[in-house]
Amino acid sequence: MELHLETVALFSLKLAYESDGSSPILRDDLVMGGYQRDVFELLVRRGDVEAIQVKVDECVGLALEAIGGVDKPLGRELRRLAGEFSGIQTLAQLDAPLIALKSYLKDIQ
Repeated sequence: MELHLETVALFSLKLAYESDGSSPILRDDLVMGGYQRDVFELLVRRGDVEAIQVKVDECVGLALEAIGGVDKPLGRELRRLAGEFSGIQTLAQLDAPLIALKSYLKDIQ
């Protein structure tokens, strides 16, 4: 799960901060500091679903701005998927919405 969480953050931050002709954002870049696998691993071990959702929402919010907000079709779908992820109550329920969110972000790169 931690890898999926880190990947969602990475793809979101790529949408927000990468531009054509610039260096790509990598997992070890400073912008990923608070969203690396070990950070998510600690939150998963603690069972802190709310903190996980806050971190993911921060990244998705940046991606949402980068693609034009909820007024655009890509933004509406991203908001819908993020809403499903945010509505989850337990760690066991996070997998399917997380994978859907990750797949969507990968597709719109």
